[in-house]
Amino acid sequence: MRIRRFAQLDSVWPAGLGRRLGAMLYDGFLVTAIWIAVTVAHMVFFRYVLGQQPEEIGTTAGDIWSLRLLLLFFVTLFFVFSWSRGGMTLGMQAWRLRVQTLDGYSLNLRQCLIRCAVAWLSLLAFGLGYLWVLFDKQRRSWPDIASNTQTVVLPKK
Repeated sequence: MRIRRFAQLDSVWPAGLGRRLGAMLYDGFLVTAIWIAVTVAHMVFFRYVLGQQPEEIGTTAGDIWSLRLLLLFFVTLFFVFSWSRGGMTLGMQAWRLRVQTLDGYSLNLRQCLIRCAVAWLSLLAFGLGYLWVLFDKQRRSWPDIASNTQTVVLPKK
């Protein structure tokens, strides 16, 4: 993973809750599409490679947990790839958001994985990790704080 320094560092500002939620909504559609594709591939594998009957697919703990792990893996891969490559997912691009280190660099693998893990915790806490933006003077969410990163708004071109 190649770390790069971003441009426009003087013209960005911390992202508020509204933009973050907008980007999360857009990315939610992408995550849903990823989950559908992984689920279909998983079912095809169990049906045609392992030879399970259609009514047997998804009935064992192995079927269920392998699907859950695959869903988690591919969604994590999506976010890690997006954040480490250009600092933004497709939803973040639409809302002109970028995640970066405090000194303006792209994220490393460790920071991406921490952001993903804490993002899940933030959502499990009924969104409190993202509502934290409203109370933090620097507009940081729990994933920002835990990964020592910041989510910024990019200026219009």
